[in-house]
Amino acid sequence: MAILVPNSHMIYRDILHRDQQYQGSNGGGGGCTSVAVQIGRLGLSREMGKRRRKRREAVKAMGFWQDVTSSSNRPSSIEMDAITCMDDLDEALRQAQELSRPILIDWMASWCRKCIYLKPKLEKLAAEFHPRIKFYFVDVNKVPQALVKRGNISKMPTIQLWKDGEWKAEIIGGHKAWLVLDEVREMIQNNL
Repeated sequence: MAILVPNSHMIYRDILHRDQQYQGSNGGGGGCTSVAVQIGRLGLSREMGKRRRKRREAVKAMGFWQDVTSSSNRPSSIEMDAITCMDDLDEALRQAQELSRPILIDWMASWCRKCIYLKPKLEKLAAEFHPRIKFYFVDVNKVPQALVKRGNISKMPTIQLWKDGEWKAEIIGGHKAWLVLDEVREMIQNNL
C-alpha cells in the first residue's frame, strides 16, 4: 500500500504518533528514514454479531527530512546590526578590539538595488562565519555625512573589513552578487 503525501513530516506526525509503533530510524543527521506502522482495518463478518475480524496491513513509508533534534542548531542567517551614528561605529570597533575579532561593514543605500539584493546574502554569510566575525550595515542616507566620510565611501555597496580598530580591506560590489560573495569570503579568510 503506497501513501503519497506532500511532506514526509505528515507521515511521521499523523500516522506514526497516532499508532505509537515507532520501529526506528537510521540515526542522526538527517537522511532517508524507514518507518513501519500498523494500520488497522476492521472488517465485519456477514453474519451479524458473530465474528469480527481484524485485518492488519503493514505500511512502510520512506521519507527524507532533516533531523530536527540535531545538536548543531546553527542558524541559516544572522541579521546584521545597524550602525546609525558615529558612536555606534566607535562602540562596534571597541567591542571588536576587546574580543580581538574583525567586523564587516556593509555600506548601503535604501535606493540601491544591488545593495538591497546583497544584504540577505551577506546575512547568510554572517551565519557561516558566526561567531568569528560580526556583520554590520550602514544606510548612508540615514547617517551623518561625517560617518560616511570616516568610512571613505564613494560607491555603493561597499563592504569593508575592519580589524583592531583599523580599516583593512574593502570590496566595492557593483557586479554580480555571487562574485561579490566569493570576494567577501576571500577577504575574510585572508584577514582572520
